Amino acid sequence: MAYSLENEGILITVLQRFEIHRLPRIIDIKNLVDQGGVLSDYDIDFLEEVLQDTKQYEPFVEGHAEYRELFARTVHLYNEITSKALENERRAIKR
Repeated sequence: MAYSLENEGILITVLQRFEIHRLPRIIDIKNLVDQGGVLSDYDIDFLEEVLQDTKQYEPFVEGHAEYRELFARTVHLYNEITSKALENERRAIKR
């Protein structure tokens, strides 16, 4: 879903959506994989949607230093989750 983040109202809405709805779910998914769990199709779809949105906002972030850390942490968290989930899947298959 493409937005013009130069509009302050849209930017606030996108950030609130991330903070209130997406970040808690991302943290829950990270806790799941950290405990050895595997991702459901729903989890994978959710993470793909978050990553697509995050990539879409990259050009905006490049011009706004105050959002670079949030952007980088989100991408890093995604990488941590997917790496650990893959490790867990491989472990589950070997059982």
